[in-house]
Amino acid sequence: MSDSQQETVHDVAIVGGGLAGGLIALALHRARPEFRMVLIEGGTTLGGNHRWSWFDSDLSDEGKALLEPIRQTEWNKGYEVEFPKYRRKLGTGYRSMSSHDFHEALVRMLPKDMLMLGRRATAIDARGVDLQDGNRINARTVIDCRTFQPSEHLCGGWQVFLGRQMRLPEAHGLEHPMIMDGNVEQVAPHGNGGAFRFVYVLPLGSHDVFIEDTYYADDPLLDRNALSGRIDQYARDQGWGDGTPVGHESGVLPVLTGGNFKAYQDEVRIPGVAIAGTRGGFTHPLTSYTMCLAVENALAIAADADLPGPQLAAMMESRARQHWRRTGFYRLLNRFLFFAAEPHKRAKVLERFYGLRERLIERFYQGRSTWLERARVLWGDPPVSIPRAMAAMFKRGKPLKTSSQPEKTA
Repeated sequence: MSDSQQETVHDVAIVGGGLAGGLIALALHRARPEFRMVLIEGGTTLGGNHRWSWFDSDLSDEGKALLEPIRQTEWNKGYEVEFPKYRRKLGTGYRSMSSHDFHEALVRMLPKDMLMLGRRATAIDARGVDLQDGNRINARTVIDCRTFQPSEHLCGGWQVFLGRQMRLPEAHGLEHPMIMDGNVEQVAPHGNGGAFRFVYVLPLGSHDVFIEDTYYADDPLLDRNALSGRIDQYARDQGWGDGTPVGHESGVLPVLTGGNFKAYQDEVRIPGVAIAGTRGGFTHPLTSYTMCLAVENALAIAADADLPGPQLAAMMESRARQHWRRTGFYRLLNRFLFFAAEPHKRAKVLERFYGLRERLIERFYQGRSTWLERARVLWGDPPVSIPRAMAAMFKRGKPLKTSSQPEKTA
């Protein structure tokens, strides 16, 4: 980078090229193509190695328009869930997008000089970004979209998962996604602690299927060997035989039960820097879905693109606090799931939920349940004992500490 380039003051510098950062860059470029922007990503591709899925009802028309240029797999005739007591088809459309398609679309739509891939940020402040190679990017507005930072100020459990895309020797015959197959053996992901297990299945083509083994677990250990073996067994149980792996993803995500969000914001705050994405607290506490929030934030930032950096930072902090207050009900449900239900009985909580009205389920995933819908979720024959539920309401859970999360590979 030349001295003149280093002296250039960009309108916006976005740090982190995941879902949040990439969509903000896309929305800003569409709204203000004259802006000088950079999207800084430490990896060599945007979006990492992920698959994002969401319901068609999650997004506004404007949100759908933002995603429209990015290749998606669509199922317009609904999805299925299965539990020991029933199998149910629901009519809401479902969508899924791979990080590969996300990367390819952004590389195609964004100016080449806007993308800074393989460039790791070492320090961020309100006036710019210092890079590991010694260069500095100056900007009037800096947006931090780096990954979630575990914190002792937030409490909860973990969503642990391993997914694999497979090409099968014969057609699988699936017409709809199975977004939760809870009719599987309820085993812990690594033999310790408790967990609610389910399998998530997406038919991506006549011979291509994505299978993900997922656990709501007390502990964050990801045992790749155990989960990989269970994916193989699930495929055999469905009569699909041994397919050829063509892709995979894995992760350990927080499932929040409570905490001191103000203290968390104080911990991650960089004065004058806007924070978006999961680091900013923008995730569904129970499902860990992020697409709806990432799209909404991208559109909101693009609409207020002329705000000075400190004002945009204050706006995003306010949006995060509003989101925290609005989603308190879902953290309460997480406390019921983790503290009131015994691990091997946690499937009963979700089994009862998916038997409710379809519109209620849609708004639940949006994080916008009405008071009547919240009452309906809690009312009726409880899947957990009332004394345990009462006790769970006042528990905080384990702190999500800042140490790196363990992974078992052998």
